[in-house]
Amino acid sequence: MVFALMGIFLVALAIGAAASWRYFRGEGERQLALAESEAEAIVAAGKAEAAAERAKVIAESKEKALEKRGQAQESAQKRLQELRRQDADASRRLSLATDGESALSERQVTIDAREATIRSLEDGRRSREEANRKLALEEIAKLESNAGETRCDVRTRMVNEWIEQSKAEAAEKLRRATEEVSDGERGRDAKRMMDIAIQRYQGHYLTERLLSNLPLLPGAAERIAGVQNANLAIIEEVANIKLTLADDLSAIRLEGQDSFGREIARRAISLFGRNGTRDARKSALLIKDELEREVFEFGKRAFKELGVERAHPDIVKLVGRLNWRTSYTQNQWKHAIEAAFLCGMIADEMGLDVKLARRAALMHDIGKSLTHAIDGSHAVIGADYARRLGESEVVANAIGAHHGDEPCNSVYASLVAACDAMSGARPGARREQTDNYVQKLDDLERIGSDFAGVDRAFAVQGGREVRVYVLEDRVSDERAVELSAEIATRISDEMTFPGQIKVTVIREVHAVEVAN
Repeated sequence: MVFALMGIFLVALAIGAAASWRYFRGEGERQLALAESEAEAIVAAGKAEAAAERAKVIAESKEKALEKRGQAQESAQKRLQELRRQDADASRRLSLATDGESALSERQVTIDAREATIRSLEDGRRSREEANRKLALEEIAKLESNAGETRCDVRTRMVNEWIEQSKAEAAEKLRRATEEVSDGERGRDAKRMMDIAIQRYQGHYLTERLLSNLPLLPGAAERIAGVQNANLAIIEEVANIKLTLADDLSAIRLEGQDSFGREIARRAISLFGRNGTRDARKSALLIKDELEREVFEFGKRAFKELGVERAHPDIVKLVGRLNWRTSYTQNQWKHAIEAAFLCGMIADEMGLDVKLARRAALMHDIGKSLTHAIDGSHAVIGADYARRLGESEVVANAIGAHHGDEPCNSVYASLVAACDAMSGARPGARREQTDNYVQKLDDLERIGSDFAGVDRAFAVQGGREVRVYVLEDRVSDERAVELSAEIATRISDEMTFPGQIKVTVIREVHAVEVAN
C-alpha cells in the first residue's frame, strides 16, 4: 500500500515537472522572441541614426570644402591684384629711372662744362700767383739791396729786440715788486693786521706732552699685563703700539708714532690698572670705538666753533685726530683752531672771504694725522687728501703751500702760512726740553760755521736767528748775500723746527792806522 502511494506520488511529481518544463520553455521562447524583436528594432534605429549622421557629416564636409574653395579663390584674387599693382609700380619706376638717367646725362654734361671752366680759371690763378711771387721776390731783393740786410737778419734783429724789451719789462716789474715788498708802509700795515689779530684772539691753553713712560702703582702691573703678558699683547695689537713693561714693574714704556694708538694704549692701561679685566680684547676694542666717536666729535666741534661748513667725514676725523697730536708740546687741534681764527681776522681786515680763510687754516695740518702711516711731508699729504675728498683747489693749495712744498697760488695760501707761523711762534705756544734746546743752538752754530770764510757764528733770540761773522778779506759783499741763502737752505734741510730762523751774515771792514 505504501509502495503504491509512493508510486502514485512519483508519477504525479513527474507529470507536474513535465508541465512546468513546458511552461517555462514556452515562456523562454516568448522572451527570446521579444528580445530578438527589440534587438532588430535597435539595429534598425542605429542604422537610421548612422545614415542620418553620415548624411550630416557629408553635408558639413561639402560646406567646409565650399568655404575653403571660396577663401582660396578670394586669396588668389587678392594676390592677382597685388601682382598687378606691383607690375604697374615696377613699370612706373622703370619710367622714372629712364627719365632720371636722361636727367643725369644732361647734368653730367653741365658738370663737365663747369669743370672745364674751373680748370681754366685755376690755371689762370696759378699763372697770376706765379707772376705775383716773382714780382714779390724781385721787390724783396730790391728792398734787401737798399736796406743792406736780408730778411733773416731783420727777423733775428727784431726777435733780439723783443727779447731785450721783455727782459727789461720783467726786470722793471721785479724791481717794483721788490720795492713794494720792502716798502715800510706795507710792512707796517702787515704788522698792524697781525697785531690786531693776535690781540683780538683769546685762546690761552696749557701745552701737553705725550708721555713715553707711564708710571704704575704698586700691584697694578699684574692686573694690566695679565697672564704671561697676554693683556699687553692684546693692547699692542689693537692700538698698534709697542709696550714694554719695566723689569721692576714700576712703569710701561710706549713706543710708536701713532698718537691715536698711544691714547688707546694709555686708556686701556689706566682701565686695566684700576679694575683689571676678564675680556681684555673686548675692553680694548670698546675703548677704541669710544675714542673714534670722540675724534669725530672733536672734528665737528672745530668746524662749529669756526662757523664754517663741515667737510667730508674723513677730513672731519683727521681734524679731530689732531687733538692727540702735539708739536713741541703744542696741541695741534687747538693750534689749528687758533690759526684759523687768526687767518679769518686778517682776511676780514683785507676784505677777503673770512670763512674760506678759516677753512683753509683749519685743515692746514690734517696731514699730521697720517704721517705715522704715510711717508712724506704732512703738507703734501694733507693737500693730496683734500683734493681727493672734494675740497676746492684754493684750500688744497693753502694746505700744500704753508711750508713751501707747493707754490702759493692764492693770497689765502700766504695767509695760512703766516698764521701758522704766528700761532706756533708766539710766546708760550711751544716749549722744548732743555737738551733739545741746547742741541738746537749747537746745530745752528755748527751749520753757520761750516762754510769757508766764516769767522764765527752765534745763535741768538732763543735759536730764532743765526748771526754769522765773516772775514772781510775772504768774503765779498756779493758772496755774503749768497752765503746767507746757502746757510738758510742747509738749516732747512738738516733741522726740524717750528716757525722761521733768520740768518744774518755780517761783514765788517776794519781800517787801522797808527799816527806817529
